[in-house]
Amino acid sequence: MGKIIPPNPVKLIFSIISADNNLLCEAKDLLISYFGNIDMESNFQPFDYTNYYRDEMGDGLKQILISFEKLIIPDQLSQIKSNSNKWEFVIGNKDNNLDKEIGKNRKVNLDPGYITLSKFILASTKDGPARIYLRNGIYAEITLRFVNATYRSLEWTYQNYKTELYISFLNKVREQYKKDIKSYHC
Repeated sequence: MGKIIPPNPVKLIFSIISADNNLLCEAKDLLISYFGNIDMESNFQPFDYTNYYRDEMGDGLKQILISFEKLIIPDQLSQIKSNSNKWEFVIGNKDNNLDKEIGKNRKVNLDPGYITLSKFILASTKDGPARIYLRNGIYAEITLRFVNATYRSLEWTYQNYKTELYISFLNKVREQYKKDIKSYHC
């Protein structure tokens, strides 16, 4: 029988998608209030790989990735995703009231995930052939895997995560995570 060993903490990553720069800043501020300081931030890239969000969020969408200084335990991902789904409707809502009908008029998409030394995981509310159920309606997917000194896509990886910009950014986050995890164990 194998010995059960607690997992290493992981590096929290968020994707933020919106057409509105002010809402992108508001989203970052909200995430900082929950998870602490951002330690790395990607450049923006246009989110024009799909029309999936167009009807709900409009045209001219852009995406940014951010990572946080504080490490999390991997099993926190499902609760973080559940919370971020609610936060999407708070951001840009002047009275920050969640009593309004959720599911209408969100202007920001928040997708949490995490980095380990071997993979990049994203959380989702949607099931799929490469997704594992976590709990409370949340699934996880290995979006990229680290092979031969870089993150590499899989057949199901969304186009926006295959870009040189995001692969390069995630490789830099992984280098920071190596330092973080080393000091975590000291």
